[in-house]
Amino acid sequence: MLGGGNPAGGSNPTGTGQGFNTIGEFAYAYNEVASNLVQSVTNTLDFTTGNYLFVGKWTVCGSVNNVGVSVGGGVDQFYLILNNQTIMSLKTDTGDSSAGELPPQALTVPVIIPPYSHVEIAAVCTINNSAWLVSNSLTGRIY
Repeated sequence: MLGGGNPAGGSNPTGTGQGFNTIGEFAYAYNEVASNLVQSVTNTLDFTTGNYLFVGKWTVCGSVNNVGVSVGGGVDQFYLILNNQTIMSLKTDTGDSSAGELPPQALTVPVIIPPYSHVEIAAVCTINNSAWLVSNSLTGRIY
């Protein structure tokens, strides 16, 4: 695992990790990982939801240099997997934009996750450097 998390339905949020945190009617999961740890498709979030429907947003952010200015960059792919089925794939590109229009460096899309779903979010990066980080999050409400 890349970090600790709060189990679904828990009341003590722990912040980032691979878990899902709930507080009242709200829920979130945050994760940031060094690109050298996701050179092949690797889970960055992994949890099972509880007895509630999650309605929210999935945000992915491409590679960013954590120790200096991000000059250039790479391609990052993210996969939202529910109950062992990939339901959505997103791609970001933080590469050189001098050749024309800048491709998306971050994306946010709406998601609905049913009760008792096993949720995995995986990532893979073209940059292999511990100083370059990719991140993703789920934020929203539970019903």
